[in-house]
Amino acid sequence: MAERASGSKYVPGTYATPKPSAPEMADRYIREWDEKRRETKEKEPQAVEYPPTICISRKLGIGAVEIADLVAEKIGYRVVDHQILQHIATNASLSEKTVAIFDERYSGKISELVTLAFGEKAFIKSDYTRHLFSSVYAIAALGPTIFVGRGVHLLLAREKVLAVRIISSVQFRVQRLVSLMNISKEEAAKQIIELDRQQAAFFKEVYDKKDASPYEFDLVINCDYIKERRAVAEIILRAFREKFSFPEAGGRS
Repeated sequence: MAERASGSKYVPGTYATPKPSAPEMADRYIREWDEKRRETKEKEPQAVEYPPTICISRKLGIGAVEIADLVAEKIGYRVVDHQILQHIATNASLSEKTVAIFDERYSGKISELVTLAFGEKAFIKSDYTRHLFSSVYAIAALGPTIFVGRGVHLLLAREKVLAVRIISSVQFRVQRLVSLMNISKEEAAKQIIELDRQQAAFFKEVYDKKDASPYEFDLVINCDYIKERRAVAEIILRAFREKFSFPEAGGRS
């Protein structure tokens, strides 16, 4: 019997398949976007444009990044999750680099976009929030993206976003952490409570919101009843293709 890793701490975005760290992924994406910027420098659009974007909101510990990766494999998108956004927004040089790439194409547009998203009473309470918002707009404009977490669906133009909410019971999330991390149910439950507390504090501080209304989303999926990761990914794919007439593999629409 495997030994329980009772001291292990769950990090949002963790699942069984090994993948590069958030700093590695952030650095890779920014290098690629910088190269793309140089290649297309003479074709600057007049208005801010970005491709149809998928934004996944979720209860922490539910496995949303794994689902996003499955969707991304089918449509050639990049997954930018909580950890990557956090890394960019809290790393001054990366945040400035990302925004600089955006500003070269869309000079002075970030404050305008924030106002469009939140109205004339738009507020930014901290440097972190400003860097987060700026990074989201820059990333969305620099390549086809699936965002996971951080309330990104609240920032981008609604008609360009498939907004998905993935939920489950606490018991489902506890059992996932037990299986994934080989920890006790008691430890998993403690971590879920703390994750929920941190998430609630983030949304209160950054968006002044207590809850995620179902009316914010195109689609709400409950993993208590649709448990298979690939099934959830297929539902999101179908909704994305229906909303944006995105072609099936092989060119069928």
